[in-house]
Amino acid sequence: MRAPLGILFAVFSLAMCAALPAQAQDWPTRPVKMIVPFPPGGGTDLVARTVANHLQKALGQPIVIDNRSGAGGTIGSDVVAKAPPDGYTIGIATSSTLPAAVILQKGVPYDPVDGFAQITKIGTTPYILVSGNDVPARTLGEFVAWVKANPGKVSYVSVGVTTLGYLLTEQFKIVAGINMLHVPYRGAAQAYPDVVANRVNAFLDNPTGSAGLVKGGQLRAYAATARSAVLPDVPTFAEAGVSGFDTVFWYGLVAPPNTPRPIIDRIHREVARYVHSPEGRAELLAKDVTPVGDTPEAFKAAIAADIAAWRALTDRLGIKPE
Repeated sequence: MRAPLGILFAVFSLAMCAALPAQAQDWPTRPVKMIVPFPPGGGTDLVARTVANHLQKALGQPIVIDNRSGAGGTIGSDVVAKAPPDGYTIGIATSSTLPAAVILQKGVPYDPVDGFAQITKIGTTPYILVSGNDVPARTLGEFVAWVKANPGKVSYVSVGVTTLGYLLTEQFKIVAGINMLHVPYRGAAQAYPDVVANRVNAFLDNPTGSAGLVKGGQLRAYAATARSAVLPDVPTFAEAGVSGFDTVFWYGLVAPPNTPRPIIDRIHREVARYVHSPEGRAELLAKDVTPVGDTPEAFKAAIAADIAAWRALTDRLGIKPE
């Protein structure tokens, strides 16, 4: 006698539920892909490779970096959001690709909060305003005066209008009472040669990508939104005379929604252990990244809080999504 369809379905469902923890327990049995939503060579890429190098040792499988740049990081982020939730695709998320993108860009194809399984916030880093040495200003005050004397002629770089760097530079323009011309680039690694050569005049970016150029004398740093570990002589904006400009940038790890929680917990555990180890702290601080390693729940709440804060900022500045 054939079993009723309902009983067969129940048995199948129980078998699938039983198999899922076993699959998660065996994970990983092959290489894991880490999507980086920006080109190689920029700050996000450097942080991703630093974390991936440790994670592959801890997991016993290669972590394959896959740079999927474009649209301010939303193309690569969407790849993560739509990947199979099996633990073999994870992604680097940033302040720009999740909370800022949905505020600054129309038609973002994912939900920044519920469209991902949050793993952990890796760490935070300040923004630093830099220029090439041919710019005739040595201090932040001199830079502001120079821009005011040349309204609309001084250019600044961003890696897209969907990024937090763009939003914060627009905020800086309002706070400082200046007008600069926006020049978008595909990634920071492409922008820096033009900043050094003064083909574009200024860049508000993270020191992960700029510190080496500043230390090497190729770029001039004016001020940072928070004290920089790798450029300790650079004043904060408040110290340089611009108060209330202190937002920091974060890097995090996410996975596709519905990725099994045991896999999420294992990645979180390994990354948190690394970022708080003496080796991990030293490697991240060398890139001016202050370790965090928070829980998936705390990371998710932080993203939601950022969306609310930055939506209020765009409303105040009159910035509309593009």
